[in-house]
Amino acid sequence: AMALPGDLWAELPAERRIFCSVLLFSWAVYLWEAFLAHRQRRVYRTTTHVPQELGQIMDSETFEKSRLYQLDKSTFSFWSGLYSEVEGTMILLCGGIPFLWKLSGQISGRAGFGPEYEIVQSLVFLLLATLFSAVTGLPWSLYNTFVIEEKHGFNQQTLGFFLKDAIKKFVVTQCILLPVTSLLLYIIKIGGDYFFIYAWLFTLVVSLVLVTIYADYIAPLFDKFIPLPEGELKQQIETMAKSIDFPLTKVYVVEGSKRSSHSNAYFYGFFKNKRIVLFDTLLEDYSALNKEPAEGEEGENEETKSKTKNKKQGCKNEEVLAVLGHELGHWKLGHTVKNIIISQMNSFLCFFLFAVLIGQKELFTAFGFCDTQPTLIGLMIIFQFIFSPYNEVLSFCLTVLSRRFEFQADAFAKELGKAKDLYSALIKLNKDNLGFPVSDWIFSMWHYSHPPLLERLQALKDAKQE
Repeated sequence: AMALPGDLWAELPAERRIFCSVLLFSWAVYLWEAFLAHRQRRVYRTTTHVPQELGQIMDSETFEKSRLYQLDKSTFSFWSGLYSEVEGTMILLCGGIPFLWKLSGQISGRAGFGPEYEIVQSLVFLLLATLFSAVTGLPWSLYNTFVIEEKHGFNQQTLGFFLKDAIKKFVVTQCILLPVTSLLLYIIKIGGDYFFIYAWLFTLVVSLVLVTIYADYIAPLFDKFIPLPEGELKQQIETMAKSIDFPLTKVYVVEGSKRSSHSNAYFYGFFKNKRIVLFDTLLEDYSALNKEPAEGEEGENEETKSKTKNKKQGCKNEEVLAVLGHELGHWKLGHTVKNIIISQMNSFLCFFLFAVLIGQKELFTAFGFCDTQPTLIGLMIIFQFIFSPYNEVLSFCLTVLSRRFEFQADAFAKELGKAKDLYSALIKLNKDNLGFPVSDWIFSMWHYSHPPLLERLQALKDAKQE
C-alpha cells in the first residue's frame, strides 16, 4: 500500500519536521503577501481616472503621477521580496547558519579565544551576518533610491552622501548591537532559572535608554536638527501644547530634504521633557525645495535646480498645527503608553517561551547544530523561525489597533477645532508624498497602519459640516 503524506510526515524525525514547517510557513507567508500585492497592483493598473468621490481632492496629473509611482514601488517590492525569500531558503537549505558559526569560531580562535568564549564567537557571528545582509541589501537599496525615488522626484541624495550614510548607519548599529547582545547573552548565561525575567528587564532598560538618547545623540549623526526659530508658528505650537498640558521643552526642524522630499513630524522624550520634531519638507516656509536658488548659485547643475522647481511643497502654519494636533492626540489619548505596554508584554511572553524551549535539542539539530547549542543561535531560531506564525498574527492585530488609534487622533485634532486644516493638510501630504488614494480592501486591511485617505477625510468631513 502507498504511504499517505500524513504517514510520511509522522515518520520524519522531529528535527526534519521542525525544519520543513519553518520553510513551508515562510513560503506560505510570502505567497500570501504576493497574492495581496497582485490584487493591489491590479488596482494601480486599472484605476486610470480620478474616481468621482476624489474629484475635489486630486487633479488628474497628480493622480496619474501617484499611480505610476506606486506601481513602480509595488513591482520593486515584488522582486526584492522574491529575492529575499529565495536567499533565506538557500541559506537554510545549504546550512548557511552553521557554516557562519563555524567560520566565526575559526576567526575568534585565531584571535586567541577558544570555544569556551562563546560570547566572543557570537559577536563575530553577528558582525558577519549583519555585514552579509548589508552587502546583499545594498544593490536593492541603491536601485530604490537612485532609480525609483529619483524617477519620481523624491531622491535628493548624491551617491557619495548615500554611501557615507550607509557606512555610518552600519557602524552606529554595530556600536549598539554588539555591546547590548554581549550583555544579554551574559545575563542569560548567569541568570539561573529565572534568567528570562532578567533578560526581559535588561531589554526594557535598553529600549528606554535608546528612546531617550536617540534624538539627542544618534539622529543628529545623520541629519541636522535646528531649533524652530522664534515666530508665529513656534508661539502657536507652544500655546497648543500648553492647552492640553503637553510638557513641551523644545521644537526642532530636521533637514530631511537633504535625503528625500517625503515629509513627517513626530515627538519624543519621557515624562516632563518632550520635544517635537518637524521635517523641513512639512513646512512651506522652511522647505529647501521651495527656496529659489541664491544669485551666486546659478552655476548649480541643472538637475538639482529642476528638482527644486517642483510645485510648492509643504503645509501652511494652520495645517502644520493640525498635523501636530493629531500627533499630540496620540500622546493625550495614551496611545504611546499603550503601545509600549503591549510591546513589553509581548517581549516578556517571548522571553518566557524562549526559556521553555531553549532546552529542546531538536530545535538546534533542525538547523544543523548537532554538537553545540549556542545561546545566540537559540535566540535566532526561536525568535525568528519558531515564533513566526505568532509574529504574523500579532503584527496584523497591531495594524488594526494602529488604524483605530489614527482615527482617534484625528478626532482629537477635530475637538481642538482643527478639522478643516487637518482635512486640507492630509490632502496636501498625500499629494506631496504621491500616495495613491484607491486600494484593494484586503491589501489595505492587512497592510495599512493608517486608514485610507478617503476614510479619514470622510470622518473629518462629518465634523466640518457639524
